[in-house]
Amino acid sequence: MKGFYSRHLFPRLLELFMDRPLFSVHRAGLLAGVTGDTLELGAGPGLNFPHYPGAVRRLTAIDHNEGMREKARRRAKEAGLDVAYRILDGAHLPFPDGSFDTVVSSWTLCSVDDIEGALAQVRRVLKPAGRFLFLEHGRSADVRVARWQRRLTPFNRIVADGCRLDRDIPALLTGAGFDLGPLSVFPLQGAPSIFATHYQGVATL
Repeated sequence: MKGFYSRHLFPRLLELFMDRPLFSVHRAGLLAGVTGDTLELGAGPGLNFPHYPGAVRRLTAIDHNEGMREKARRRAKEAGLDVAYRILDGAHLPFPDGSFDTVVSSWTLCSVDDIEGALAQVRRVLKPAGRFLFLEHGRSADVRVARWQRRLTPFNRIVADGCRLDRDIPALLTGAGFDLGPLSVFPLQGAPSIFATHYQGVATL
């Protein structure tokens, strides 16, 4: 049942929730500075594809959910992007060291099972001067909200294909050895409090 839900129902629910103008604005802001050979983690149904700059003509995109592939292919074609889309676990990337100028993650790190392994892989495949662009939701600084995030995460992981509400994104990145530049922490307008705290920034080696 979980496999059927994950592959056939969840991709539709994800589009319904995430394919809205509010998210598009943030996607465009995150991707405006993308350059060079680029890897996108957790590309899902390709909602980021229309927002890549015109200079990006080829993109490597991965996702763990086979059910996302066809939707992503359609969006890549509509966006005029040459996308190599692969079904992969972020903790096991089959790319040589230093393969990418840019790695992108948006609303993805919440659902990676082996987050430490995945971040280690991002470090490995980035070029020495590469950049990791991220836009993620995570743990609230409000103790009461954080408590509810912790309580609801087991349920949310079931209905949202592994998504955890309470990950401390900056701590995970610095713990993995990344240097964080200016970090934008903001409440997502109109989002419920357990999903509202967002982090956007650039991590480097």
